[in-house]
Amino acid sequence: MKRREFMRNSVCAAAALQAPALMAGAAGGQSGQSEEGHNGHNGHNGHNGHDGPNRPNVLFIMTDQQFAEALSCRMGKQYLNTPAMDNLAESGVFFTRAYTPNPLCMPARQSLFTGRYPHETGVTKNARVDIDAKDFVSMGTYFRQAGYETVYAGKWHLSYDVEDATAHGFDLLHGKGPKQDVDRTCAGRIAQFLSQKHDKPFLAVASFVNPHNICQFSRDQTVPSGPLGPTPPPDQCPPPPQNLEVPEKESDSINLLRKGYHASPLFPVEDFTADKWRQLRWGYYRLIERVDGEIGKVLEALRGAGLEEKTVIVFTSDHGDCAGAHRFNQKTVFYEESVRVPLIVSWKGQTKKGARNNLVNTGVDVLPTMLDFAGIAIPSKLTGRSLKPLALGQPAPQWRDHLVVENNMSQTGVVDGFRPQAEGRMVRSECHKYCVYQYGVQRESLVDLEKDPLETKNVATDPQYRQVLLDHRKLLAEFATEHNDRVGGEMLANGVGPAPFPKHENEDGHSKKRKKTGP
Repeated sequence: MKRREFMRNSVCAAAALQAPALMAGAAGGQSGQSEEGHNGHNGHNGHNGHDGPNRPNVLFIMTDQQFAEALSCRMGKQYLNTPAMDNLAESGVFFTRAYTPNPLCMPARQSLFTGRYPHETGVTKNARVDIDAKDFVSMGTYFRQAGYETVYAGKWHLSYDVEDATAHGFDLLHGKGPKQDVDRTCAGRIAQFLSQKHDKPFLAVASFVNPHNICQFSRDQTVPSGPLGPTPPPDQCPPPPQNLEVPEKESDSINLLRKGYHASPLFPVEDFTADKWRQLRWGYYRLIERVDGEIGKVLEALRGAGLEEKTVIVFTSDHGDCAGAHRFNQKTVFYEESVRVPLIVSWKGQTKKGARNNLVNTGVDVLPTMLDFAGIAIPSKLTGRSLKPLALGQPAPQWRDHLVVENNMSQTGVVDGFRPQAEGRMVRSECHKYCVYQYGVQRESLVDLEKDPLETKNVATDPQYRQVLLDHRKLLAEFATEHNDRVGGEMLANGVGPAPFPKHENEDGHSKKRKKTGP
């Protein structure tokens, strides 16, 4: 893909390095393939994974709905303490600018486990679609075919039939216990598996639910993983986010969609006061601590089995949670708290400790990274980048200077007689974030993340940023062409002029003019 001089010569500071303020202060397959070979790793043309007695194990740990800065090693211990996650960060590499491919559970997870973009898999919202397991090969299948033992415990939320191991390639350890015991059961089953004798290398997936239970907490419902105890008065809770208010000159597209989300009983936060947001954030941090405790059990079992130096650990979350930022709770939107996720790669004695600010799309980069560590050839259809060189402190030439995130804002309620829904695309470059939506009058947003890391002002209509806006439009157009993203390309039609929200509805309030995503 072509590159822009304004990107190539950019010397702006990485806005993500200032991001702890987002939670504590008050709160891909794009261009850049390495000269080393496809996906920027050294082993693409090496063995296929069946030989080699010293291949590392891979432990993939995933939480649900955790923002990148919501760890005590990032925001301090005043409001949150996560010793297990901190331990991983201390022994590995923390990628500070890692972004979900789509800030919603199923789209993000389907990408993570296939290495493909949501518009390619067709999974763009929380609804199962038919997945061709031969075209969209699962992480488990890749590793199993390479001679690995492959096991999975915890939350599923993938489009593969959970009972069909021939489709996803995993032996399931999670069983069918009570819903509230998912995380405890997940940790116990993985710990038990790690303590066993292994005759061949393994891929073990520990997929945790929390802090996703913040959804029920925000609705004053029973928390599935158990009560958190009495909620303290607001003055004993974390402060509200610094970016609590709606951004200046916010796109009317996202403004209407916010009203749609607030109109749904799933997101009853429209009338939340600053004090109510403080109490929600208290609950959010308690749930993160709860899942950290379960992760600690897994890591202790790994150490107890003497496998630390033989195991690559990859830790991430499927997406984040706004927790009050810009008057949103939960996910789906393109604000940093929703789209940026923690990503740690740790291999005791091997990884270069510290933080890296390379732009990472977890949906397309995590799987190539895991395959690369295992010495398994990365298929050409996986267009992401392996993070292995970066994790080991090795050169990674021509790293990407931007990435693309997708969303489908469809979980809305009725506003003014119709249910506003729209897909969107986000381009994250070195210094800026550009967003565009299918429908609206002023459908674009542009934020200068170097000057405005809290995303408080949309400068898309500012004449001083006109060229930056056009450059980002072009980056998205090139991505859409290269990756056959028809919907993303259509968003840029007619000079990104006004496009009214469809108002024809069927019985459940959904638009009849719903467009199919992907090719």
